[in-house]
Amino acid sequence: MKLVKWLFYSLIIAIVLGSITVGGMYLYYKDELPSVAELRDVSWQTPMQVYSVDGEMIAQFGEIRRIPVALEDVPQPLIDAFLATEDQRFYQHFGIDPIGVSRALFQMVTTGEIQGGGSTITQQLARNFYLTFEQTLTRKAKEAFIALRLEQQLEKDEILELYLNKIAFGHRAHGIGAAAQVYYGKSLDELTLGQMAMIAGLPKAPSTMNPISRPERAKARRAVVLGRMLAEDKITEAQYQAALAEPIETKLHGAEVTMDAPYLAEMVRAEMVARYGEDVAYNSGMKVYTTTSAKQQQAAQRAVQLNLHGYDERHGYRGVEARLWERESERPTDLDLVAEVARFEAIGMTVPALVTAITETDATLLFANGTQEVMNWRGMAWARPYMHAERQGEPPEKVSDIFSPGAIIRVRATEQGWRLAQVPEPSAALVALRPQDGAVAAAVGGYSFAVSQFNRAIQAKRQSGSNIKPFVYSAALDNGFTLATLVNDAPINQWNPGSGIAWRPRNSPDVYEGPIRVREALAKSKNVVSVRLLRAMGVDTVVEHMTKFGFDYNELPRNESLSLGSASMTPLEVARGYAVFANGGYLVEPYFISRIVDNEGNELYRARPTVACAECYPADADVVQAPQVISEQNAFLVTQAMNSAVWGGGSWAHKTGWNGTAWRVQRSKPITQAVGRNIVGKTGTTNDSKDTWFSGFVSGLVATGWVGFDNLERALGRTTMHPKLSREEQPISGAEAGAKTALPMWIEFMEVAVQEVEAAPFQVPPGLVSARIDLETGKLSRASDYTTRFEYFIPGTAPTEYVDTKSSPTIFGDDDSIF
Repeated sequence: MKLVKWLFYSLIIAIVLGSITVGGMYLYYKDELPSVAELRDVSWQTPMQVYSVDGEMIAQFGEIRRIPVALEDVPQPLIDAFLATEDQRFYQHFGIDPIGVSRALFQMVTTGEIQGGGSTITQQLARNFYLTFEQTLTRKAKEAFIALRLEQQLEKDEILELYLNKIAFGHRAHGIGAAAQVYYGKSLDELTLGQMAMIAGLPKAPSTMNPISRPERAKARRAVVLGRMLAEDKITEAQYQAALAEPIETKLHGAEVTMDAPYLAEMVRAEMVARYGEDVAYNSGMKVYTTTSAKQQQAAQRAVQLNLHGYDERHGYRGVEARLWERESERPTDLDLVAEVARFEAIGMTVPALVTAITETDATLLFANGTQEVMNWRGMAWARPYMHAERQGEPPEKVSDIFSPGAIIRVRATEQGWRLAQVPEPSAALVALRPQDGAVAAAVGGYSFAVSQFNRAIQAKRQSGSNIKPFVYSAALDNGFTLATLVNDAPINQWNPGSGIAWRPRNSPDVYEGPIRVREALAKSKNVVSVRLLRAMGVDTVVEHMTKFGFDYNELPRNESLSLGSASMTPLEVARGYAVFANGGYLVEPYFISRIVDNEGNELYRARPTVACAECYPADADVVQAPQVISEQNAFLVTQAMNSAVWGGGSWAHKTGWNGTAWRVQRSKPITQAVGRNIVGKTGTTNDSKDTWFSGFVSGLVATGWVGFDNLERALGRTTMHPKLSREEQPISGAEAGAKTALPMWIEFMEVAVQEVEAAPFQVPPGLVSARIDLETGKLSRASDYTTRFEYFIPGTAPTEYVDTKSSPTIFGDDDSIF
C-alpha cells in the first residue's frame, strides 16, 4: 500500500509539475506566439499568370507553383490518403495527439535525441506557416501552443484545407493542386488512386521521395500510403492491389498553358518585374491579361515558322542531324533506339526521328514516343543539297540520295503527312497592332524561343529598305507633290569629290521608265524616284517629317541614303509608323497589357490607351486622344498609293497594265473575300537582300514582318527553280526580296487575322477633291477611257492644264543638276 500511495503522490506531483512547466512555458512564449486570425484571410504565395485577351493561358512565372483548391473540390480518396498517412485521428484530437506525443517522447528518452514524427496535421500546419523545421524543444513547444490556438479559432475543415494548399511537394510545387499538375499534368479529379497515394506520400520527404528524382523510393512510399488506406478501410483489397501495380509514370510538367506565345510572355514578364519587382511580380498571384487574341497570336507564330521553312526548303537540305550507324552491318542490336531519339529535343515545328528503313520512295521513322510511321517521297522531294546561299545542288532521285537508315533527322507534320525538315537558319519577326489604339494584336520574335530568346519584333534594329518610302512620300505630299506629279525615273550618277567615287542608286529590278507618276512610283518602289523626292525637299525636311511617326530623330541618317531605307528600325517601330496611315494620321502608343488583377480578382491596373478617335468611345471610357501628326488627307493619299502596290494599275486588256510590288496579295482569297480591295502594303529589301520586309494593313489591323539573318553580314541569297517540283510546290525562286521572303508570311498571318477584323472600306476624308487625269502626263483629261483615271488631290494642288494643251508636262528630276 505504501508503494501505491507513493506512486499516486508521485503521479500527482508529476502532473502538477508538468502543468506548472507547460503553463510557465506558455507564459514565457506567449508574446512570441503569432495570431492565427490572419489565416482566415491567407494570401497564398502563387505565381503570376499571363493570359490572352480571350482568356487563354500564355505563361506562368514564379518561384513557387501553387494552384489553391477548396476542400470540397478535393476527391475523397485523396483526403483519405493524407489522413491515413499523416494523421488518422485528425477529426478526434484537439490539435495534439497524445499517442503521437507519447511515441515521440519515448524516442527522445531511448535515443537521447528529438526525433521526427508525432506531429498532427494541425502541428504541421503551424510549423509550415510560422516556424522553422529545426528539431529543438523550443520549436516543438511553440508548435504545440500554435496548434492549440489553431484548433480553438478554426474549424477542422479549414485547417485541413489550409494544410493541403500549403505543404511542399518538391520541384517547387506547393499544395496538392500544383503537385497534381507538376507530376502528372492533371487536375485533382483526373488522378488515379495510385497517383493520389503518390502525392499523399510526398510531404514526408518531398525532395528525396518524389517520383521524378527518386522513383524507387517514391514507389516504396506509395506502398506505405496504400497500406495505411487499406488498414483504415478506406480502400478495398482489389483497389489496393490495382493501385500498387500502377507503373511509376511521371515527368515534370509545366503550367497548364493553352496558348504558346513565349516571346509575348517574356515581354509581359519583363514589364511586370519592372513595375512591381521580382518578389511581388512572381509570387503575389497576379493575373495579367494581354491585348492579343489567341487566334491572331497563334496565326502569327505559324506564319513565321511556315515562312522560314519555305525559305529553308528552297535553299536546300543541310544534311542529317546525327547518325547512329553508317552501314546496315554496323547496326547495333543492344542500343535503346527510342532513348537515343529522345536525346534530341523538338524545336519549333520540328520533331526528331530515327530513319530505321528506306525504299526508293519512302522512309520508316521511329519517334521518341516509340511509334513508327512512314514518310513518303512527296515529303522529301524538295531536299536538294544546300551548297551556299546562292546555289543548290542537284535534286534527289530517290530516298538514299538524301539519307540512309541510322540517320537522326527532323520532320514536321503537314496535312499531307510527315515532311522532312530542319531548324531554319534565318530569323524572322512579325508584329501586328490595332491602329486605333496601338494594342498589340500579335507579336512573334523568332522561329523558336527555345533556340533564341532575342525578341526581334521589339529588339532588332534592322535597315528598313523600301519599307521607309511611304514616310518619304508622305513628306513629299506635304511639300507640293501630288499623286499625279511626274518624277523622272532615270539612273542617277552623282560624283562625290570627298570620296572620289560616284553614288549610283539603282532600281530593283534595274529597270527605268522615264517620267512616272508619284502613285505608280511608290507602288513599284522606284528607288531613284525616292532619292529625287528627298533631294527636292532636303534631307532635314524629310527627317523632321519622319519624327512625326515616332522615329527617333537621332537615329535617322542625314544623307540621301535615308530615302532608300538606310535607317535601322525595329518591326514594332515600323508597324507603329504604318498605323498612322491606317488610323487617319494619329500617333498611338503601342501597348500589350490590357489589365492586371490580384489573386482575389481585384483590378490593379487597366490600360489607358491613346486613341485615334476618343469621341468614338463611350463617355466613361478611360482613353486619351492621340496627337494628330499628319493630316487625314495626307494619310489617305499615301494609303491610296500603297493600295496600288497591291492592285497595280493601267489596262491589261490594252497592254498598259502594271503590277505593284505587293501583287501577290491579290491571290489570297481569304483576304480579298474578307476586305475586298481595301488592302495596302509596302515591300522592303536592303542591299544584298540582308533584310526583307513587308508592312501593310487592312481596316483595323496593321502588321509588319521582317526576315533576315541575325548575322548582319549574311545575305539571304537566291534560288533556282527546283526542276522536279511544280510551281505550286515551289512558288518562289530568284533573288530573295521583301515581296518573296517577307510578304508570304504577312499573307499567311492576315488570312487568319482578317476573320476577326471588321471589313471596312477606306473612307475618303473631307477636304479632298478628285479629278480625272491623263495617266501619261498627269494633266487633266476630258477622256474617260483606259488612258485616264480619277485621282485625289488636296485642294489647290490639282493640275490646271488639260492634256490636249501644247505645253509640256513638268517632270521633277528631269535635270540631274537640280534633282
